[in-house]
Amino acid sequence: MFHNILITGGAGFIGSNLALKLQRDYPDSKILILDDFSSANFKNLKGFKGIVYSCDVSTDEVFFKIEDFKPDIIFHLASITDTTVTDQEYMVRRNVDGFKNILELAYDNESIVVYASSASVYGNVKEHVPLKEDREKSPENVYAFSKYIMDNLAQEFSDKSGLKIVGVRYFNVYGPREAHKGKFASMIYQLYLQMKSGQRPRIFKWGEQKRDFVYVKDAVDATILASKAPRSTVYNVGSGEATSFNDVIKYLNQALGTNLEPDYFDCPYDFYQEYTQADMTKIKEELGFVPRYSIQRGIKEYVDILEGRINE
Repeated sequence: MFHNILITGGAGFIGSNLALKLQRDYPDSKILILDDFSSANFKNLKGFKGIVYSCDVSTDEVFFKIEDFKPDIIFHLASITDTTVTDQEYMVRRNVDGFKNILELAYDNESIVVYASSASVYGNVKEHVPLKEDREKSPENVYAFSKYIMDNLAQEFSDKSGLKIVGVRYFNVYGPREAHKGKFASMIYQLYLQMKSGQRPRIFKWGEQKRDFVYVKDAVDATILASKAPRSTVYNVGSGEATSFNDVIKYLNQALGTNLEPDYFDCPYDFYQEYTQADMTKIKEELGFVPRYSIQRGIKEYVDILEGRINE
């Protein structure tokens, strides 16, 4: 595979799952993690045997932190992921300027780059159809805008440099090592906590809004596989299925052995997405990726892990 692997944001949710998977599958590779720990937790890296440096990749310190490392591949997951941040300068500087630094590092080392894009770039799509990568983008907040600009920057930099730069456009990822995100953790985790404590799970009326929920193990597999893309491009990373919140609660009840009815309340947002579903045709045809986890299987395994019935 690769001798030297750099993961930015490697102490975060997806990043830590990625780091530990790469460590298991490629024990002869050296893995270096950079993370500023603004939205991460060291506990996610229990069992990690590589090096971790504190680093804000949007600053020049990133060039000094890895000057002797020479990565063959960079998995760039560092990002401000709090979608409620309204400071536009802060969001764009951290996400876009940080990505520009990573691309310059990659150019210096002739590294492959796989970076985290986001399904939020599609915006509030009204029609209930699978979303293809080439559909028109309509970011609704500055977080989505920053990811949209990162996609543009990746394409422009690849055209100029010849580097292979591949985006993985995550849909609604859930699974182990997200607890540190608090209120920004997945709805599946939030609903689990409510139901675990005996509360009725609270969702917007009438629970028929649908999301493409993808288990983190599938997201990690797709991220690693993206390094084998035949060219610079962007891939959707979802389950390919749209699941209602009512069904999520049904599967959580099954996994927990409970029978809690939803507590419906009015949605206060006028920009709330009613439906998301990834069109997975491209990554399946080009890389052979097929998700291993249905929503029911993913929720069952996740609850088993949270309940201590199985190990991660």
